[in-house]
Amino acid sequence: FATDLYNQAKDLGTTFAFEGVVRIENHEDEKIVYTTKNEYHAKAIIIATGMKRRELGIEREKELTGKGVSYCATCDGMFFRGKDVAVNGGGNVAVEDAEYLTRFCNRVYIIHRRDEFRADEAEVVKLDGKENLVKVMNSTVTKLNGDDRLHSIEVTNKNTGETTTLNVDALFVAIGQIPMNQIFSDIIELDEHGFIKTDEECRTSVKGIYAAGDCRVKTVRQLTTAASDGAIAALNACNNL
Repeated sequence: FATDLYNQAKDLGTTFAFEGVVRIENHEDEKIVYTTKNEYHAKAIIIATGMKRRELGIEREKELTGKGVSYCATCDGMFFRGKDVAVNGGGNVAVEDAEYLTRFCNRVYIIHRRDEFRADEAEVVKLDGKENLVKVMNSTVTKLNGDDRLHSIEVTNKNTGETTTLNVDALFVAIGQIPMNQIFSDIIELDEHGFIKTDEECRTSVKGIYAAGDCRVKTVRQLTTAASDGAIAALNACNNL
């Protein structure tokens, strides 16, 4: 789908620049986008930076990503059929991931830093009666062990300080996502979580700058709503030139 959109835009004359944006500037008659290689001048800007998955922030996490550490159970779960695995998180995604993995993994640990899950009760009750599911509450993952692949994790109980080693072949991290809007914080208004504030027309607090998709404040974040945002932002940007 994304490839089809890319090819269609390219056929219509869109120029793609695969460069990292460093900052943007707002001037009375134009906007300037500074990247790692160039600067671009425009009458309007549409920000569609999306979100990135929140990481644990512990040693060797990046090193073992793709080698037992994953952020997508539905993508990578089947690689661990018949194995012992762990899920870290307490929201809907974490609980749904754990329930999904119990269908084909030998044992599933779900690790959450609080004493109750934040997920909807309708999702939590699906874990009841799962004989191969182990709940590890009030705990956090503090260490990842393994040479070329993950072979165990260390989990520390927040109340007792006791650390336990869990022998698992995979750790699925599901502790939320964060927006990537930090570089815009000095020019447009963000909410307390770092999402861009817009109106229903995808207009930000600065005239001529729009935001579309998961990067903006919204209730539903799905492919269809992001595509809708893109169309709204693009039409408004063109109409207001």
